[in-house]
Amino acid sequence: MKIKNFINNNKQELKSRLSLIRLIFLSFLFTLMMALNSSAQLELVPASHPVYDFLKRMQLENIIPGYNSSLIPISRGEVSEFLKTVNEKGKPGPTDRKILEDYLIEFEYDIYKSTKKSVSLFGKSGRDYLLSINKQKYLYSYTDSNAAMFVNLPAVISGYGSKGDYGDNALFLGEIGLSARGSLFGKTGYSIAYNGGKSLKGDDAAKLFEIDYNPVLKSNPKFFTDNYYDHFTGHIRYQTNNNWLSLTAGREPVLAGYGYIDRLFLSNNTVPMDFFRIDLSYKKIKYTFSYGSVKGDSLGADLNSKNIAFHRLNVQFSNAFKIGYYETVVISNNPFSFVYFNPISFITSADLNSGAKETTENNTLMGIDIEVNPVKNVALQGTLLVDDINFSTIFNKDLTANDNKFGYQVGAMWTKAFTVPDLSLKFEYTRLEPFVYSHRSNKDSYTHWNLSLGHALPPNSDEIALKLSYNISYRAKLEFLYRFQRSADGIYYDSVNKQLINYGGNINRGDGDKSIYYTFLLGDRTNRNIFSLNLILEPIKQYILEFRYRFVQNNLIYASKTEKELFLQALLRIML
Repeated sequence: MKIKNFINNNKQELKSRLSLIRLIFLSFLFTLMMALNSSAQLELVPASHPVYDFLKRMQLENIIPGYNSSLIPISRGEVSEFLKTVNEKGKPGPTDRKILEDYLIEFEYDIYKSTKKSVSLFGKSGRDYLLSINKQKYLYSYTDSNAAMFVNLPAVISGYGSKGDYGDNALFLGEIGLSARGSLFGKTGYSIAYNGGKSLKGDDAAKLFEIDYNPVLKSNPKFFTDNYYDHFTGHIRYQTNNNWLSLTAGREPVLAGYGYIDRLFLSNNTVPMDFFRIDLSYKKIKYTFSYGSVKGDSLGADLNSKNIAFHRLNVQFSNAFKIGYYETVVISNNPFSFVYFNPISFITSADLNSGAKETTENNTLMGIDIEVNPVKNVALQGTLLVDDINFSTIFNKDLTANDNKFGYQVGAMWTKAFTVPDLSLKFEYTRLEPFVYSHRSNKDSYTHWNLSLGHALPPNSDEIALKLSYNISYRAKLEFLYRFQRSADGIYYDSVNKQLINYGGNINRGDGDKSIYYTFLLGDRTNRNIFSLNLILEPIKQYILEFRYRFVQNNLIYASKTEKELFLQALLRIML
């Protein structure tokens, strides 16, 4: 039945919602071809790149105190400036120095306008391509005074296995693609990456099981029936001199918030979304506005459109104190509205005063987060998320108070933990009240492909998370993550299938939020213990081996039973 429902609910593939972005692309290409020459590489560094973790640790060591991790990705030019500062002014430890040297090779052209430490298969250095243990490898590269292009061929082979109360499963996937990035005339950066993959071995049950845990597979309905999947990212970006203004259009993962393990505002728990983005920066103040498109459905029925607009303001009062404000609205069945496209506005106020009949159906969220560095090697952060605020009922103690939903998070990060040079410790406590991220119209939930745009934790839950990361060497890393979660959910109906109660634990079911005055953790209780262990090795530059272990114990308190599941994964990732 589950397999049948999956096929029925995913007959239509994701419809194209890039008409606005295509128009912006054409406008950029027409306007920016006349831009003046500049020296910086402008394309974005993918949010999954490990350089961000390195920069964060250097921030906590007071080498680059101006680095702000609350909005990722940033450009290669910005990353390069931070790396230059670490190289010229910092005194990282022996392992971090070797990690830095690897990044100085990878970002060599961005920093020094040189390609001496790189090799290209289709170039003069092609004969040394496969034997280059420490050089940066490209399938093809080209640079001159006006343009740069770097082309790679990524390939991944991965194996997944699970064993436990949900059955035994094994699945093998193979993936290959093509990526290109570069700059034009000094003010335009671009990046495109396409990957296609297929199932090499595994039955339908294994595929369906992995779909529940893999956002890329979940967003590819054809994978289940055709054994094939694909995914891509890409963007074009314009930047003025001194980077006071930049414009970006494309599809990329975006992370927002100070969370050290997971983030409340925007996270990597789903696939990338399409967006147009404006960034303004002046000294210690940065402002970002984004208008994008996400995949939506309402109880299994595809929506004509589902869009998200957000803006974020970051202010750095000092090297030790940063504060940010985030505001967003999810709009369905309204492909485009200038009410939400205005980059200088208060989104919640604009929504409430738009006069549109659907405004009460839109899902607005806002939040504030703070990061403090009280001493060297230590950072503390606190985040407050407010979902669908109604000021007139915020202090009520009855059903009307259900209009207001809150989430919050506190966290700490400690580098050189316990005086161990290459050990980092992260701690977070996260709490989401009932119905957070969901919405009573269902179609405006804070989701993309039915997966949370924010924290992975379901509503009506809390979590304690502890993560240890140890750099065994500059190309070997060991990570341990423990999470303890408490959740409550459940939706109940009467004999004629009329909903009686919804405890608010399902992000895709916000209907019935006024059936009772909700109480935190009221409903069908489940406690989870989740242990994860990851080993990442890079014996040759751009040849990466990963081994992942995860053990999940679900204590179903409402059913008086415990379920266990063991997950194993091994993958080889090559960037030729």
